[in-house]
Amino acid sequence: MCALLTFGQTSLKVAVKTLDQKPLIGATVELQGLTQSTNDEGIVTFNNLRAESATLKVRYVGYGAFAKHINPTQENSIQVVLQPNHRITGEVLVMATRATENSATTFKNISKEDLQRTNLGQDIPFLLDQTPSVVVGSDAGAGIGYTNMTIRGSNNQRINVTLNGIPLNDAESMGSFFVNLPDFASSTESIQIQRGIGTSTNGAGAFGASLNIQSDGLETSPYAELNNTFGSYNTWKNTVKVGSGLINDKFAFNGRLSRISSDGYIDRATSDLKSFYFDAGYYGAKHQLKATIFSGKEKTYQAWDGVPEELLETNRRYNGFEYANQTDNYTQTHHHLHYNYFASAQTTLNVALHYTRGKGYYEEYKTGQSFGGYGLAPINIRDTTINSTDLIRQRWLDNHFYGTVFSLSHKVNERHSFIFGGAANQYRGDHYGNVIWAQYASNSQLGDKYYFNDAEKNDINVYGKWNGQFGNLHLYTDLQYRFVDYTFEGFDHNRQLADVNVKHHFFNPKIGATYTLSSRANFYSSYAYGSKEPVRDDYVASSANARPRAEKMHNVEAGYRLRTEHVNIGANAYGMFYKDQLVLTGEINDVGGSIRENVPDSYRIGLELDAAWKISQQFLWKATAGLSENKIKNYTEYLSVLDENWEATSAPQVEKQYRSTNISFSPSVILSNEFSYRPIAPLELALASKYVSRQYLDNTSSVDRSVAPFFVNNLRLRYGFSLLGIQQIDANLAVNNIFNEKYESHGYTYGGISEADGSRLFGNAYYPQAETNILFGLNIRF
Repeated sequence: MCALLTFGQTSLKVAVKTLDQKPLIGATVELQGLTQSTNDEGIVTFNNLRAESATLKVRYVGYGAFAKHINPTQENSIQVVLQPNHRITGEVLVMATRATENSATTFKNISKEDLQRTNLGQDIPFLLDQTPSVVVGSDAGAGIGYTNMTIRGSNNQRINVTLNGIPLNDAESMGSFFVNLPDFASSTESIQIQRGIGTSTNGAGAFGASLNIQSDGLETSPYAELNNTFGSYNTWKNTVKVGSGLINDKFAFNGRLSRISSDGYIDRATSDLKSFYFDAGYYGAKHQLKATIFSGKEKTYQAWDGVPEELLETNRRYNGFEYANQTDNYTQTHHHLHYNYFASAQTTLNVALHYTRGKGYYEEYKTGQSFGGYGLAPINIRDTTINSTDLIRQRWLDNHFYGTVFSLSHKVNERHSFIFGGAANQYRGDHYGNVIWAQYASNSQLGDKYYFNDAEKNDINVYGKWNGQFGNLHLYTDLQYRFVDYTFEGFDHNRQLADVNVKHHFFNPKIGATYTLSSRANFYSSYAYGSKEPVRDDYVASSANARPRAEKMHNVEAGYRLRTEHVNIGANAYGMFYKDQLVLTGEINDVGGSIRENVPDSYRIGLELDAAWKISQQFLWKATAGLSENKIKNYTEYLSVLDENWEATSAPQVEKQYRSTNISFSPSVILSNEFSYRPIAPLELALASKYVSRQYLDNTSSVDRSVAPFFVNNLRLRYGFSLLGIQQIDANLAVNNIFNEKYESHGYTYGGISEADGSRLFGNAYYPQAETNILFGLNIRF
């Protein structure tokens, strides 16, 4: 790579070209905290730059990165020539599962620069809040600790998450718990969100959306970073990062240590989160080997019961748990080994091995517990029989997840390419409980397990993808076969026998077409079919004669993309048509897990917009919209008959029929808007707004059992500068919920039919989100 320089004042024009002098369109160029993409001529122009030296960085997938320290008062233009270089791009680790500009898939890319603007310690879902059709929430209310996210109404059990192509979703619950990976955003190069079924993925099949997370790419120069945040609710984030740069043109390593703590918005909903990340790699011309290990340890005070509806006006921060150690404690450590072989310019092999070790428990104080419920004998003292006791129990999860992921890509010629890949993974997990203290110990012994259930899940998939180009028309076919063998046996936490063995054979085909109108615009359409197995809780909550069924879905996508120097537009329509969809009933179990049930026929159809307009060098406007209809065609609700104490009687359940009713937790309108303004180059001010329409807690479309619409505004200020030889200093201030909106992000409901008069009995609980709060971050890079 080389650069040709001339001289000038406080504006700088950067031209990015290939070795044969062709412009590189869409290259990322960064200077003094500003980031732009090159236009159709491979050019960006920075205006109103500070009169000080800074590092100019240029990146483009498939090419070596460029970095040079320049002074804009002495140079007014620069030409950068990038050389092809496989090893610089971590994209090779995820290319089989990522969509590109010509893909007939609805997707959104979030860059490292985007993440840095908002990463002040909140969980990854909160960093994605301004993307289309996304709704986020937090049990503790402030975005730290247990968080949740839906995309198009699909919750985390349907959002497939991969880290560098390795599956993250828990094999049994299908959820992804980012609380177990605190501050992973600080080690993230980019995130791609695919809405709908998307491309072939590894692990639990995508059934509503996919998140492909790529960890930090190779940096050729040594660096060190200190990132610190302090904010409301005694929130702290401390992060240290170091990197060696490229040593002897072949070796590099990166490391990170992080700690995040918060008292939470909800009373006692504290979080104490620790994590580390380390990678070391060999980057040769033909071979690349990268080992990565990262771990998270979390201790969070439980807040999964939410706040009863009747307390929302008087005590929004209420937490019904009062025992001092009512906490969730879990440690999860991931080990990844990636090998890439660049056999030729046309053929690349990627093989990865992975192993995840997880172990932890939640502890709780329980009153008046029956001895029989713990396999213990009653106590007889003289003429008195004691049948119950207060106690403290721990429920443990001890698991191992390991396997391999591979892909082989071959470019036949300029018009045709193939990718063949797959994965083979096994999960082994033990579920058990201990009583660690009891007012009356009965015949229990220290270390006894009052329940034990072990599980094994084998998950194998293979896929083949063909990409072809015929003039302006790009076609693809993607065929995936997936086999699942899931077994668990023993007693569940209620000491009920829970033996299950199920096998699933899924065939998931996808086809799509993209028509290129110009280098700036294209149309696309696609069809995908997907199947997904029930999760562990679906089986545990079901009766033996009403086992849950696998879900099936037809997904149709059609859209238009426009990318110019000043305007980016993505507009699409979608249809998701389900057979036996597992929808949330609105109830939760005794550990905060959602209860689901199959419904025969349902659908989600909608329109989405993702747009940005660079009005001037200083002013940028971004907006997203998701408008949808989410319906169950015919729904039967089963309600227990309750006595005066709201206890279920032996009377038969009452059935209620509904036609064309709304799917729970699926708002019909989701809007976001962001205005950002740079009065001077180092200073950025941004106002981000989010509107979410009504969400129903169950599937009856009852306003009495719903989450009210909310409209939230967040203000962000960022100032970047250099000082005393320090490469970059960024001061970030986030003022969240600036208008002090009292709102709840999600909730649950419970109840039945009154035995006395046949009326509907119900109670609601909600998860209030934080009122006006601030986070201030100071990031220093050497």
